[in-house]
Amino acid sequence: MTSNEERPGSGRRFQRALVTGGSGFLGSHVCDALVAAGTAVVCLDNHCTGDPANVAHLMGHPLFSLVTADVSEGAEVAGRVDLVLHLASPASPSDYARLPLETLAAGGPGTAAALRVARRDGARFVLASTSEVYGDPLEHPQREDYWGNVNPVGPRAMYDEAKRYAEALTTTYGRVHGLSTGIVRIFNTYGPRLRADDGRAVPNFIRQAVADLPLTVYGSGDQTRSLCYVDDTVAGLLALAGSDHPGPVNIGSQEEVTVRDLALLIRDLTGSRSVLDFRPAPPDDPRQRRPDIGRARRLLGWSPRVPLREGLLRTIAATAERPSLSRAEP
Repeated sequence: MTSNEERPGSGRRFQRALVTGGSGFLGSHVCDALVAAGTAVVCLDNHCTGDPANVAHLMGHPLFSLVTADVSEGAEVAGRVDLVLHLASPASPSDYARLPLETLAAGGPGTAAALRVARRDGARFVLASTSEVYGDPLEHPQREDYWGNVNPVGPRAMYDEAKRYAEALTTTYGRVHGLSTGIVRIFNTYGPRLRADDGRAVPNFIRQAVADLPLTVYGSGDQTRSLCYVDDTVAGLLALAGSDHPGPVNIGSQEEVTVRDLALLIRDLTGSRSVLDFRPAPPDDPRQRRPDIGRARRLLGWSPRVPLREGLLRTIAATAERPSLSRAEP
């Protein structure tokens, strides 16, 4: 992980941070980075998709505390914080399809609750938004000034529209109350601690490949994704937090790959004998996904550093070391 001193754009130092969704895949890596930089962390999570095992190594650390609570029901945090990072939300299609109302609540009441904590303490507030606000984009690559092509009543609407509303709420709250807010639009992120049953392409392909099972490719496999290794995503998110910029800022990789080629690469890296198993594409599945990261480069001095092949090798190795993360979610 890049240190805070080496991370461009992170001029502000934080004493104590609230991280909602902090035991999730991305949130746990954010907690790691903050603690490593000397920031005390309050990790708030109801564990509906996160896993306490992701932060077990931080338990007992003097800078870390875990609060089991649902942010959509309020965020009661004792003591002042000077940074609030709102990451709480189911993030994979299988999770938000399973938890649609909870996903909407995380984006609506959950965002409002986290904003109230930031206002109470005059803290910097950063919303972890998503490339899904662009929907199935008609512009490629996607710039922050593109308004998107989203189906508001489609099967992905609970996530897409929750994040779009969260962006509107964050921006409006900042204007009305004079609060320092920022929005990062995170593109496909992967790395250690992704659940094997998460439902996204990388953990699916790794789980299937190591067992020599057919690799499930939805649609033709020609649809593209731009996969950013988690350390790079965390560095970008914290770079925006350390700045005064309101965003939105795209954080993602420019290394675009087709889903079919991703499956073949993971098969090769695992030495698997798996074959590709093509299935019908789900409704509203985005055909192309790649960020324009010019704004992040200019304003934050940020760009991803970990190539796809290297990041996948790290993820495969970590998956083998933590088989407990393959457990099914309740």
